[in-house]
Amino acid sequence: MAGGPLTAAAARLFASLEASGLRLVLAESCTGGLVCEAFTAIPGSSALLWGGFIAYTVESKIQLLGLDPARVEAYGAVSRETALAMARGCLKASGLGDRGVAGAVTGFAGPGADPGEDGPGRVCCAWTGPGGRQASEEYRFPGGRSEVREAAAITLLEGLSALIESLGSGKDPVGRY
Repeated sequence: MAGGPLTAAAARLFASLEASGLRLVLAESCTGGLVCEAFTAIPGSSALLWGGFIAYTVESKIQLLGLDPARVEAYGAVSRETALAMARGCLKASGLGDRGVAGAVTGFAGPGADPGEDGPGRVCCAWTGPGGRQASEEYRFPGGRSEVREAAAITLLEGLSALIESLGSGKDPVGRY
């Protein structure tokens, strides 16, 4: 993988994980594995990455990550609530508990959106980790499909780094609860 912001964000997370002793688990929707790809491009990532889920459809979010169908229906597939449920679900599925951190991303990369939903560029990310620390946030990224997917991947990686760095500081992690 060539350098750039995505590579830099993955390297920062790698260093944060290495220093913390935590392991990583991911749940990706609109990024389709881009976050895992960026992270696994780093030699030694196998010691830090438990694994990841590509839960692209609502059905896969429910079946793979244990999301409550009624909550997904109530909040939508692209919401802070759904992203947080995805992060919790992948951390639970990993069995890592307080030895892990999880990140999740769901959104509309484009060119269109589901009926009744906002257009491309709307993305929600969530992060969870030891001691029940968690955060979620909604973003609006400009550009086409590739730009939205890359911005979402970078944001997820950076949020995970911020979460890990916040663990010992008493500061709130990125985003809102």
